Amino acid sequence: MDRTQAFRERLERDLQETQARIAQLRERLEAKGDYGPGRGDPAIFQWELNLAMLQQAEEQARQVREALGRLEAGTYGICQKCGQPIDEERLELLPLTTYCIRCAQSTRSGRG
Repeated sequence: MDRTQAFRERLERDLQETQARIAQLRERLEAKGDYGPGRGDPAIFQWELNLAMLQQAEEQARQVREALGRLEAGTYGICQKCGQPIDEERLELLPLTTYCIRCAQSTRSGRG
């Protein structure tokens, strides 16, 4: 199996798992706690936590779809800043990354 196919399969699997998590979280959000004045419902905390996890999962799904789009376009694994190939080991650890290690470090330190 070539590198591109291996990354495609991993990203598609990640997307399926994320979509399943999104469906599960949406189901949990159907039951909302009581926000009435003077009344507190312990379920409110769990509902808000589920909402935050849903938002995070939706962002994850968006990033995976973008990575799959880059694979289709032939730009997956190419640094969006310098245009050089991203090290394969970095992609193994961070399959959604769009920066090589050098550009990621310079972006984080404020130099880029």
